[in-house]
Amino acid sequence: MPRKQTKEVKIGHVTIGGGAPIVIQSMTNTDTRDVLATLKQIEALAQAGCEVVRIAVLDQDAAYAVKEIASQSMLPVIADIHFDYRLALIAIEQGIHGLRLNPGNIGARWKVQEVVRAVKEREIPIRIGVNGGSLDKEIREKYHGITAEGMVESALNHIHILEEEGYDKIKVSLKASEVPLMLKAYRLMSETVDYPLHVGVTEAGTVRSGLIKSAVGIGTLLAEGIGDTIRVSLTGDPVQEIPVALGILRTLGLKERSVDLISCPTCGRTQVNLAELADQVEMKLSHLPVLDRPLKVAVMGCAVNGPGEAREADFGIAGGKGMGLLFRKGEIVARMPEAELLPALLEEIENYVKEHRKDE
Repeated sequence: MPRKQTKEVKIGHVTIGGGAPIVIQSMTNTDTRDVLATLKQIEALAQAGCEVVRIAVLDQDAAYAVKEIASQSMLPVIADIHFDYRLALIAIEQGIHGLRLNPGNIGARWKVQEVVRAVKEREIPIRIGVNGGSLDKEIREKYHGITAEGMVESALNHIHILEEEGYDKIKVSLKASEVPLMLKAYRLMSETVDYPLHVGVTEAGTVRSGLIKSAVGIGTLLAEGIGDTIRVSLTGDPVQEIPVALGILRTLGLKERSVDLISCPTCGRTQVNLAELADQVEMKLSHLPVLDRPLKVAVMGCAVNGPGEAREADFGIAGGKGMGLLFRKGEIVARMPEAELLPALLEEIENYVKEHRKDE
């Protein structure tokens, strides 16, 4: 699908904007001063599919910890800094790959100039992040509350400060916890500037509610061609954010996928624990290598109609009462006891993968 063309920035070895693939981000929730715990969580995020990670820099100890974290991290690291320009300078000296910092919040212009001078030397991008819930009082009063127009004006105010200092390696986010508000803000921003946009729904909630908000908000914008990097914000372990982000991208065809899993919603004819069976298949196939094309796998609950309903699937199984069917392209290839269905399906897929790995 067509995408809005934006400027390109580099965070470490990762390119954001300029037509590059959409990048998945997350943020650690460890104490940044605990280097080992932070690196362990970064490794877990990387293994899950995260591509850029952000860390909170609350004080000088956290800022000095950047040296070990950034040098040992599997991913480019962004320092999240508020108000204290000195923390930004320390993080830059310690080798940070990017900053999340609003220049209008760090005080006098000379402080901004100090930060800009430091990032210029190392070509470190700055993300300007506006959250609907933390707009300046003046902006809220001007627009009689929290509005998309106010969020965009706030972001532009910060952008202009950097531009006046001759710096344009900028990313922008305009997050809100209300999906219609964030949609309107990002659309307006996309029409106004060509800086890459970091898209997300802030404070989206738990996995259950946050997944829905993020899929609708992020997915809608990506489907419109808006967005260069995304973060799914969920309460709890940040690793759980990554499968959701991957799912959004793969559903829209913006990320390669190995498996397209099809499973029926069940009905009165279902005589097998289909939900558990589908979960097992999804888990077993979650780490398949990238294939020359996505593999369609069906898990159906009815041995009567299942193969026909999933005719386009490469492989599939259909449960019955104690027995089930293994099928390929809608054609039944074997009838077997229910307990043998999953192993038989996995064996078929394993043989297929050997022939269709993209790297072979």
